[in-house]
Amino acid sequence: MSKAFVSSGRSSLISLAVACAFCVLLGRLFYLHVWNQAALLEHVEGNRKMVNVVEARRGNIVDTRGNLLATTRSTYNIGVDPQAFGESDRVKLVDLARILGKPLPELEAKIDRKTRKVSNETKEVRLVRWAVLAKDADEGTHDAVKALGMRSVYGNQSHARAYPAAQLAAHVLGYVNKEETPVTGIERFFDYYLRGQDGWRETERDGKRHELAQFREREVEPSDGLNVELSIDLMIQHIVEAEIARVAEEFNPKGISIIVSQPATGAVLAMANYPTYDPNEFYNTKKYPIANQRNRALTDVFEPGSTFKIVPAAAALNEGIVHPSDMFQTGVPQVSYKGRTLKLPSDHHTYESLSMHDIVVKSSNRGAAHLGLILGDQRLHDYSAAFGFGEKTGCDIGGEITGTLHATRNWDGLTITRLPMGHAISATPMQVHSAMSVIANGGVLMEPMLANRIFDSDGQDVVRFQPKAKRRVVSTEVAQIVANMLADVVGEQGTARRAAIDNYDIAGKTGTTQKIVNGRYSKQHHVASFSGFFPADKPSLVITVVVDEPQSRGVAYGGSFAAPTFRNIAEACIAYLGIRPARSDASFVNLQPSIYDRSSRISN
Repeated sequence: MSKAFVSSGRSSLISLAVACAFCVLLGRLFYLHVWNQAALLEHVEGNRKMVNVVEARRGNIVDTRGNLLATTRSTYNIGVDPQAFGESDRVKLVDLARILGKPLPELEAKIDRKTRKVSNETKEVRLVRWAVLAKDADEGTHDAVKALGMRSVYGNQSHARAYPAAQLAAHVLGYVNKEETPVTGIERFFDYYLRGQDGWRETERDGKRHELAQFREREVEPSDGLNVELSIDLMIQHIVEAEIARVAEEFNPKGISIIVSQPATGAVLAMANYPTYDPNEFYNTKKYPIANQRNRALTDVFEPGSTFKIVPAAAALNEGIVHPSDMFQTGVPQVSYKGRTLKLPSDHHTYESLSMHDIVVKSSNRGAAHLGLILGDQRLHDYSAAFGFGEKTGCDIGGEITGTLHATRNWDGLTITRLPMGHAISATPMQVHSAMSVIANGGVLMEPMLANRIFDSDGQDVVRFQPKAKRRVVSTEVAQIVANMLADVVGEQGTARRAAIDNYDIAGKTGTTQKIVNGRYSKQHHVASFSGFFPADKPSLVITVVVDEPQSRGVAYGGSFAAPTFRNIAEACIAYLGIRPARSDASFVNLQPSIYDRSSRISN
């Protein structure tokens, strides 16, 4: 071309434009490959690399006989990629709907929805790459879907916690929530062992974000959780909960707590409460209110009432300041103590005098007050603490509280006469149960034991738990004397005749407590309780029953409401465990009433 037809200005302008374009391009390349290289490489690596977490399987919880109480099952969220769905697969939708149990139109609607709106204002839409067809499908359903050969329909595996026994032992087990966080009970207490260690795998994916298995670089297998074997016996737990259901239906109480354990080891064979819940449906708060999840045996307190009388009785005998045959003036309404005149509590039946033995058998409030006065403030307090009141029992699987045992400096003028009868103190059902277990176990306080061992998938022990004795409270001889007294409580002259079982020596103590309503003791609101053991001279089981506000026309006595429940559970346990009656000829020595009157010594 002739230069005569090209303007030099135009040529320079074009050359400048081309040079600027190359400069911009070179600048952009410099920015991408040098200046911003690290950030871009990280972005590319993030798109290409894929790290998948491989969930560990949570360990099982079993009862003492290996029955499954809590387990982990694999579930699948089955969905479809509408963009990858081929029309040739449409004929298989009928089978897919049948397998998933879903209406065919519902599946077709999800498959045909290729896009979704991101914002109504901008009218921006995005492609739908995943639409859920079924949640929490089991492995059989997943395999059946996979067998259809629909590449666009697949499942993502996850683990879900299941409780095969439903409501049984719900308050002991607790549960794992939807976020896979253990909330209460054994699930939370032993989470360190149960949860295991997740694995992971690092691989690459293609442009369609599918895994390229051949490019897997690193893969760490998950380490499944260990298993926990409880001391709970599923059959005894069932016996207890069936009896709770009967009592709840018949008397409509506000709450019930029942505990069954072995006195020699502290092993808890059953622990149940009413109201209860199903851990499989913990989220259904309409059906199971949150309050139902409370383990009342550990979290609720009440004045133990006459079940506490074993404390001053055992303490006075252990200190050697009384004999079972010593007589007390239980007909007097007041006594002199440390220069003061103290009013004694009233009794349902007034007795002019009672032996120390009969104070326990007939559950005399005034008699118990006399025993407290003999002991004095500090010794009464110290023995109460030694029996486990005012401290946690050690069965802390969630929410256990200490109850209330006031220091002597905080006692008022009536505490010394009211504490021996189980007032001016608050305790949990487990504390009352532990105190009765002291007598059944020869005077030794055991820590409640809920777990026998931690074991692996091969059944080998990882941790083996041993019974733990906390302290000796009273001597073996004193415990035996008190046990004999408690056996007479269940006899013809005692307050717990309805707890008796033919051919078995049952030992125990009833409790009937007026609840405090609006700052005053109410005559309409009661807690009925019974705590006992059998056989009396060689105990196999300790059973405690606490019924909160059973509906009654009169006073809800422990002997009327709690004692029969004890008997029903004990009879079923005898048949199940094959417990034989262990009768003995043990009897009190020199139980003739003594001329020496201990109550006169108090008033001087």
